[in-house]
Amino acid sequence: MIKRKIFYFLIFLITPIALISQIKPDSIVTIFNQKDINMYGSTDTILRIKNLNPYFNIHVDSTLNYPFLINKDLAKYYWFLKNSPVGLKINKDNGLLSFKAEKSFFLSGRLKYDYEYKVELSVQNLDNPNERLDTSFRLLFYNTEIVPSKVKPTVTKTLFIDEGDTVSFKLQCDDGNFPIEGITYYSNYSVKSLTPVTKCNDDFTWYASFDFVKPTDKDKQRKLELYFIGTDKFNNKDSAIINIVVNESINYPLQVKEFDKLQIEIKNYILQLKSSFMLVDKKIKKTKGTRTGFDIASASTALSGTVLLAMPGDGLHTAGTILPSVGVALVPVKEAAAPTSSADQNTATLIRSSIKRLEYQMADNTLVGEKDPDILNKSRKLKEELKQTQIQLIDIPIAESNATNKEVDDYFNNPKVNKKYQVKQNK
Repeated sequence: MIKRKIFYFLIFLITPIALISQIKPDSIVTIFNQKDINMYGSTDTILRIKNLNPYFNIHVDSTLNYPFLINKDLAKYYWFLKNSPVGLKINKDNGLLSFKAEKSFFLSGRLKYDYEYKVELSVQNLDNPNERLDTSFRLLFYNTEIVPSKVKPTVTKTLFIDEGDTVSFKLQCDDGNFPIEGITYYSNYSVKSLTPVTKCNDDFTWYASFDFVKPTDKDKQRKLELYFIGTDKFNNKDSAIINIVVNESINYPLQVKEFDKLQIEIKNYILQLKSSFMLVDKKIKKTKGTRTGFDIASASTALSGTVLLAMPGDGLHTAGTILPSVGVALVPVKEAAAPTSSADQNTATLIRSSIKRLEYQMADNTLVGEKDPDILNKSRKLKEELKQTQIQLIDIPIAESNATNKEVDDYFNNPKVNKKYQVKQNK
């Protein structure tokens, strides 16, 4: 019984080995390869691009033809692009990406050198909208012919301005292969722009102060040289030079203030002179009245003595003889009490003529408009006239009067007073 079981067990082991030995080696390989194919084929169902290139670097004036391949039947899929630069196309049926980088695109500014364009690429099943693949790649253009970027201000190379003017212009740039990324400037004189200047399209703004031109500068002008330097990312530089010729000008706000101050000073001095004139003229008038009274009294005494001498009677004759002597005695009293006023008369005349001259100069040198070009000459004339008058009247004390300005003006312009000092014509 035990021997029979051992025999059956040996037959069980030998039978599979005999069967395997009858199978050809090629058949085994074929069986396993097919299994491999079936296994991977069952998982390769997701749509994918087999030759996606994430980065394209194209030279100007070259042509790009690149066919995209997918792991599906191309006839059932549709290709399209998003955010594509000018001239980049893709065949919607077979996924052929094509582009001709013409130089005109770059000269017109529609395309840029050394700039990465991100292009979105999509492929979609025509029958199944849910089967779609969205990806992207980057496109960059380069040129072996270096086109330099330039700084171009919006003004000519030479500007002419006056002190007090403001200069303002924009710093534009002509971009070449590599755009200008920063702008700096310097000058032959210490100046600073009122607005920041660091990049293209910034404005340079400068105010020329009234003391910019110095007295030692030739032809009363100064030349300001501005140098603007633009730099790209490779430290290539381009410069632009602007010459600003600044002419000496009048500081009108300051000169107008000085002119107004000078006028006020002259007006105050004229009022002081009018006050002095009023006091001197009144003194002359009082002296003249006193002398006239003495003359009338002397004449009356002499006439009375003559009348009494003609009348009968010794007493009257005695009185008539004495009275003329009294009239004669009044003459030295008159000179002592009221001396002749020729000096005061000359003083009053001098003061009056000085006042008239100052008033005429003020009327003749008034400002015409806010920016009178002759303001410096007018100020100079008034200063000279005021100084000359003060020197001429330096020995005449300025009188202090309690009268108001209106009372002083009314007295000075009184017709009777004016008539007294008018030049009399000989008939």
